Amino acid sequence: MRTYVITGSASGIGLATAESLRAGGATVIGVDRRDAEVEADLSTPSGRDKAVADAVAAASGSIDAVIACAGVAAPRAVTASVNYFGMTQFLEGIRPVLARSPHPRAVLVSSVSVVHPYHPDLVEALLRDDEAEALAVAGAYEADDPTKSLIYQSSKRAIGLWLRREAATTAWAGAGIPLNGVAPGLVLTPMTAPLLASEEGRAKMNASVPTPLNHHQTVQTIADLLIWLASEQNTHLCGQMLFCDGGAELVLRGVDAYSFADATVATVFANAGAGQ
Repeated sequence: MRTYVITGSASGIGLATAESLRAGGATVIGVDRRDAEVEADLSTPSGRDKAVADAVAAASGSIDAVIACAGVAAPRAVTASVNYFGMTQFLEGIRPVLARSPHPRAVLVSSVSVVHPYHPDLVEALLRDDEAEALAVAGAYEADDPTKSLIYQSSKRAIGLWLRREAATTAWAGAGIPLNGVAPGLVLTPMTAPLLASEEGRAKMNASVPTPLNHHQTVQTIADLLIWLASEQNTHLCGQMLFCDGGAELVLRGVDAYSFADATVATVFANAGAGQ
């Protein structure tokens, strides 16, 4: 049976994923601030180092898949540290051990917020892996009202870009490790419960995350997808962010997801015509 390491395993999507895998007979090493096999704080560099070392030790040095679910949504600078560095540095730290598996897999959890408005300066600092600068920038955007802070969205945009930057490199694809992500829509978790507790809150969330298919989703819908992505059956998905969101990304971004190539196509045809 396979051995999985899951961050954010004490609640929400991480807990549902861990429970499903254990029910199927897999070994799961949970990582969280409490109620987990490995208790560590992913908001700090030392906490991430401890999490990696303790997870490897708990797995006796043999890990087949890593599922990075840990995340927070507070309008505070710490959200950038947990959601971005808590994923990237943990994944990078555990990658050498993961690569020794005959069928290694890595999956991260982002959000449909990857397509929402964001702070470019914060995203740029995150992608430079400059945590001190990222915290300084994010600190200027802290707010008492979560709707006035774009720290969460920026962290999710950055993790989505990191995924695409890294997945096809020699460190991941070159080592035989499919690295992919899932972007949930509005999932019923302890993190979203306060946002949905009032009629006004539900209206704001539904406007931000329109869900034409089957409305709000349970954690199990995401857990099932994460489990497949982390399984041996997933052999060729590389750097994909799968939007499991009831159609929210489609509504927000529209039908045309391919026009990025239009300028190149126009240049090719222009050059072809000039050569005749």
